[in-house]
Amino acid sequence: MIKPHGSDKLNPLFVMDAKERAALTAEAEKLPSVVVSSAAAANAVMLGGGYFNPLTGYMNLADAVKVSNEMKTVGGVFFPVPVVNVLKDVSAIQGKKRIALRDPNVAGNPVIAIQDVVAIDEASPEQMKQMTQKIFRTEDPKHPGVAAFNSTGSTFVSGPIKVLNYSYFEKDFPETFRTAYQLREEMQKLGWNKIVAFQTRNPMHRAHEELCRMAHKDLKADGILIHMLLGKLKPGDIPADVRDASIRKMVELYFPKNTVLISGYGYDMLYAGPREAVLHAVFRQNTGCTHLIVGRDHAGVGSYYGPFDAQTIFDRDVPSGALRIEIYRADNTAWSKKLNRVVMMRDAPDHKPEDFVNLSGTKVREMLSKGMELPVEFSRPEVAQILMQYYQSTEAR
Repeated sequence: MIKPHGSDKLNPLFVMDAKERAALTAEAEKLPSVVVSSAAAANAVMLGGGYFNPLTGYMNLADAVKVSNEMKTVGGVFFPVPVVNVLKDVSAIQGKKRIALRDPNVAGNPVIAIQDVVAIDEASPEQMKQMTQKIFRTEDPKHPGVAAFNSTGSTFVSGPIKVLNYSYFEKDFPETFRTAYQLREEMQKLGWNKIVAFQTRNPMHRAHEELCRMAHKDLKADGILIHMLLGKLKPGDIPADVRDASIRKMVELYFPKNTVLISGYGYDMLYAGPREAVLHAVFRQNTGCTHLIVGRDHAGVGSYYGPFDAQTIFDRDVPSGALRIEIYRADNTAWSKKLNRVVMMRDAPDHKPEDFVNLSGTKVREMLSKGMELPVEFSRPEVAQILMQYYQSTEAR
């Protein structure tokens, strides 16, 4: 199986030993503590699960700036985005060497991790501006990732962590949430060596389904990992439980058994386009995947990124050998009325726009809210039914 990023062996930061975890949990109640941001809590979950291998904790300001500018730490570790614990107020932990990090997303703010504090650094407004521009390619406060990044503060608390739990993800998504090490184990049991990953924060329509099928066939892969984000999204995005149900129904009815693993990871969406595509590659390599499907406007939002910037970043900015995982480059996919099947648009140069069945997200929401059936060429009817129930329930509120 493919090696993890940056090491021969995956090193998840979750405390596996139950006795040690219980002792640390008891110790945490006596430590100075702080409620962290949702982004920092999600980073803890990803560090705990091994997705951010080979990192051992939160980056300091110098590493965050270096990663933002050059996609590598001061020590030379390739990483596409800063993994940080940024706070507005550090008065409760100032001068402390060991602290408890409390979860903002669970009632009562239980401790999610213990951190050994190596440094507390204050970023200047110029540094925050520079990092924002480099990560998101914009400083527009209307960009949801920019807004989130600049809302948590500017004080960087760095140092190694020990993760004690996976926040709300295990409880809310028991059938879906999996760590990178759990996925590696499952793929090894299945005997999979060549695995293609599909990233999604949305339900999957026919075009997405066929794209997975195309990649599986073209790469002669052993299996497909459909890997969905389970963390926080921008307003208007489909909730994770609805997305989960629709994807499971699609796979159950339309894919051969034992060809697809459905899983999810506990992270908040960055909407960082190209940088987030590279991040997706890092943590899919850590799960054991050999290929990641990168399509049109991967991880984008609005019109902040070019349609294929998330592909070209791998050619222009990712150094040769920095990653072992490869990307499968996809174009827009849609149902061809001429060919009576889903195709990549680049493979149909003789087609005009009207030769494809293509619906905007706005049109889809409008149709489902009104109880109108989507074209079978666009969405599986069983998937559309689940989405219709969701949209009609939101309309009724």
